[in-house]
Amino acid sequence: MKKILITGGAGFIGSHVVRRFVTKYPNYQIFNLDALTYAGNLENIADIEQLPNYTFVKGDIVDADFIDNLFRKHQFDGVLHLAAESHVDRSITDPLAFVKTNVIGTMNLLNAAKTIWKDNYDGKRFYHISTDEVYGSLGAEGLFTETTPYDPNSPYSASKASSDHFVRAYGETYGLPYVITNCSNNYGPNHFPEKLVPLFIHNIINNKPLPVYGDGKYTRDWLYVIDHAIAIDLVFHEGKNHETYNIGGFNEWQNIDLVKLLCQQMDEKLGRAADESSNLITYVKDRPGHDLRYAIDASKINKELGWKPSVTFEQGLEKTIEWYLSNEDWLQNVTSGAYQEYYKKQYS
Repeated sequence: MKKILITGGAGFIGSHVVRRFVTKYPNYQIFNLDALTYAGNLENIADIEQLPNYTFVKGDIVDADFIDNLFRKHQFDGVLHLAAESHVDRSITDPLAFVKTNVIGTMNLLNAAKTIWKDNYDGKRFYHISTDEVYGSLGAEGLFTETTPYDPNSPYSASKASSDHFVRAYGETYGLPYVITNCSNNYGPNHFPEKLVPLFIHNIINNKPLPVYGDGKYTRDWLYVIDHAIAIDLVFHEGKNHETYNIGGFNEWQNIDLVKLLCQQMDEKLGRAADESSNLITYVKDRPGHDLRYAIDASKINKELGWKPSVTFEQGLEKTIEWYLSNEDWLQNVTSGAYQEYYKKQYS
């Protein structure tokens, strides 16, 4: 059996990737490594934790000795590296935490892979999942391509840019077989309610204000998380070594237009009067260094690997809302902190 390490597999995107690999590839032994910080939630993957080809490992990628011992013990054939600090607002208040996890943590994984594989890279692959925010900000026109120069504007994006550079450097210097993907904003089930879509769903349910930064005209490209997991699967198995692939949803939305659509769909689902939820919109002080616009050109992954999004944003948003309304216990657990007891109950 191939042994595959997935880091951050209890998080939002990682849990969908773990589920896909465990259920689709029974001949793979999947090891899910997660530190179970505030955004890591084993309830996200409770449906697969009893499957024979799945193993959960609690640990921190910042601990170099732990990572080295883990690689020596299991002799992984591949790594899908998703573990990261990812919230821009948190990076502004505590940038060093992002350096530790996103840069030092990535370095520890690279060093362990290089040491264990010992230049015998046949059948091995290090897959680093990154973000479109490393490219900086766009004006009204243009798209990020795989050759767009890096121009990060937040501590978060700077830390991810640094980790991208180290992965490429290990490829060039040591011949480490790697692929990198840079993705646009994800949304969908199991998203911790600090990001826009799940936060606003939660607030609408509870009739709380919907805080919109600045004038609300910041533009993002939105990618349904299950489509992202499908793309990750394709790149891991069919992508070319030492290549970068941009993954985008072809769904550009200004924040305020997204929020109004979300309010409209939530009012319909909750049986509320039209515009009832939109009355909760509150404009708040902008955050420092706020990028105006991100937009991904995903034509490379489409042409080379045949990937494209399976849903429009409107369809994906409806699926997302339906999931949250059908899983209010999950939402209550993560907002109250009760989800952190799951590990103790299941694994103590």
